[in-house]
Amino acid sequence: MEPLDRSTVWPYDERGEPRDFYYQRFGNPTVAAAEAALEKLDGGTALLFPSGAGATTALVLSLLEPGDTIALAGGGYYGTGVTFAALERWGVRVVEFDQTGPPPDGVQLVWLEAPSNPYLTMPNLAAAVAHPAPVVVDATVATPVHLRPLEHGADFAFHSATKYLAGHDDTLLGAVVCRDEAVAEELRTFRGRTGIVAAPDPAWLLLRGLKTLELRVRRQTETAAFLAQRLRAHPAIETVRYPGLGGVLSFDVADADVARKVETSTRVIVNATSLGGVTSLIESRRRWEGERVPPGLLRLSAGLEDPETLWADLEQALG
Repeated sequence: MEPLDRSTVWPYDERGEPRDFYYQRFGNPTVAAAEAALEKLDGGTALLFPSGAGATTALVLSLLEPGDTIALAGGGYYGTGVTFAALERWGVRVVEFDQTGPPPDGVQLVWLEAPSNPYLTMPNLAAAVAHPAPVVVDATVATPVHLRPLEHGADFAFHSATKYLAGHDDTLLGAVVCRDEAVAEELRTFRGRTGIVAAPDPAWLLLRGLKTLELRVRRQTETAAFLAQRLRAHPAIETVRYPGLGGVLSFDVADADVARKVETSTRVIVNATSLGGVTSLIESRRRWEGERVPPGLLRLSAGLEDPETLWADLEQALG
């Protein structure tokens, strides 16, 4: 493994000038190594932040001005909308749109999700990049294994690195990968001035996770596809959503009471929030998202357990 450097300060050079690293808020060797590793996967210039929400906040505040509007993919991760709502007091507006079509006119930033969570729709990337506004693609679920947004014309790839990139449910990080190096440098400056910076320990854990990213994601994708196929044939299931890539799927049972019984009856799959780790997780999204999701919607993140074992667990819970 790469070395873990927890230093907050480094000596100036023999001329009394700062070296590449001099104060942790403006750079750290371990964080820089993790960013370089992510750049090899996604292209562009990668910057790490202390969480996905921190990355969202820093990117929006560095790009937009009061009165600007974000076009946000509908049916995506509810926490992104919550973050944007918190920024409305500073004059940033948000409108939701159907990301399978073109973004609306008159917006200054387009925020897509590939696929969306928990509805698992895929964006129309061609229509989005034809829009004059910068385009952000949240590829947390797809990961660079399935999608490299910059190659499709997006300006930014976004990741909640807490999920698949780190992959072990023990790391809180966000990442933004920028197409334009000058824009990345502006974001880097904003990050240092505001202190929205990643610490070396989670960056070191990200380096560990990236070494097995492709193996984990391909196995989780196979498992999710297998479970989606089995669920579609089960009489208790009303709807199954799976885009054909990634380890996340969602499905609907009859109502909220049934969903609660299912999520609390699994024995191998853990009833918890989040996704992308080596342990399979299931939860009713109604508890967090309220009326914006069906009452019986359950989100399942496939881990690395045996697929037949996971299906047996789901089958007995559904029963």
